[in-house]
Amino acid sequence: MTTDQWYVLIEEDTRTTRHADGVELKLHRWTLAARHLVDGTREQALATAEDAALNHLPALLARHTRPGDTPARHAFLTPDGTWLVRLQQRHRECHIRVTVARLVHTREETQAPPKTLKEKLRQALEGPEPAVTPWTPKA
Repeated sequence: MTTDQWYVLIEEDTRTTRHADGVELKLHRWTLAARHLVDGTREQALATAEDAALNHLPALLARHTRPGDTPARHAFLTPDGTWLVRLQQRHRECHIRVTVARLVHTREETQAPPKTLKEKLRQALEGPEPAVTPWTPKA
């Protein structure tokens, strides 16, 4: 199904710390924290993204915020329209990325019917079915 809806996507830079062979590894990864449907045009979505970049407070900072606290915020607008924001409060630092995206395709999940007892026994005797072939581009 094809749609024409605009969304504001907010991603947070999440960090996990792992220890391997006596070395501390700080692993960063962008995680989708929120998505907001914008009723309107691309320009309205861009204005909503700017508002999110200037006001969104990540959960990590919100948990430790006292009434009256305002974190330091540096918001950068990249040439492609993405907002990169650095937030700092006391000794904590967060990064968020705010983008505007158009939802162009959506598909609902479908599930195969449950296997019959006969199919389960056949799989147990013959082994698992062949895996689905991975997608390859058309030549």
